[in-house]
Amino acid sequence: MIHPPIRQPLMNDIPSKPRVAVVTGGARGIGRAIGEWFLHHHYQVALLDIDGPTLDSALAEMAPAQGLIGIHCDVSDPAQVQRATGQVMARFGQVNALVNNAGVAIFKPCAEISFAQWRSVMATNLDGAFLCTQAFGALMAQGQGGAIVNIASISGLRASTLRVAYGTSKAALIHLTRQYAVELGNVGVRVNAIAPGPVETEMAKLVHSVALRSDYYDAIPLGRYGTVQEMARTVGFLCSDEASFINGQVLAVDGGFDAAGVGLPTLRRRMGAPG
Repeated sequence: MIHPPIRQPLMNDIPSKPRVAVVTGGARGIGRAIGEWFLHHHYQVALLDIDGPTLDSALAEMAPAQGLIGIHCDVSDPAQVQRATGQVMARFGQVNALVNNAGVAIFKPCAEISFAQWRSVMATNLDGAFLCTQAFGALMAQGQGGAIVNIASISGLRASTLRVAYGTSKAALIHLTRQYAVELGNVGVRVNAIAPGPVETEMAKLVHSVALRSDYYDAIPLGRYGTVQEMARTVGFLCSDEASFINGQVLAVDGGFDAAGVGLPTLRRRMGAPG
């Protein structure tokens, strides 16, 4: 007689205090939406952000009594990351999920971007993820495991105009994801990444011209930008027990943009290249 396999208990099956999620760059846009997803799914949440006033505003709008804290933190500064780690542990006593979302972008032709600008992008987008994973990942490894999700970009999967620093930082972040997945997987910590395509954020509304938006609509098979909520739901899934055997993967959340593989004529014309 063949017996069905014994079902191993998931973390949700075991009564315990609420899980804790840390989200960097959590004051606005995708980061804030991710924080809201975690709160809605009964996590306690720490939002880290370098922009103190915007973080304070977000906290005032979001705050459930004991389940949310905000920490002013420059993730590229090792001392500030260590201080933030101590504050999270002092408040919540554990970390179960980390989302490395903090990021900056400088869009310039490769011949014009300065080394200081290059380093600024790398410091936040790559060094910040490294430092936060070292700090919070170690806590997960010492506890009951957990999940880390890095917010990369479609620009890390395919080269694009004006993104020599940004795209390179995100490509490096994707490989960093795999490196950590291989090692931290051994101690029960899963590490994955999502690569968003164009997302409808306040920043996108400010910097994406009508012509550029039209190019994106033409290039994305679904014919629209993604929403911050769609990014948050994907991250939430990767942090959940439903994704318990997913590790070291990069999921493009882009409406099919990467699959289509079409360039953006407006940006090429801006560079003076033939259409």
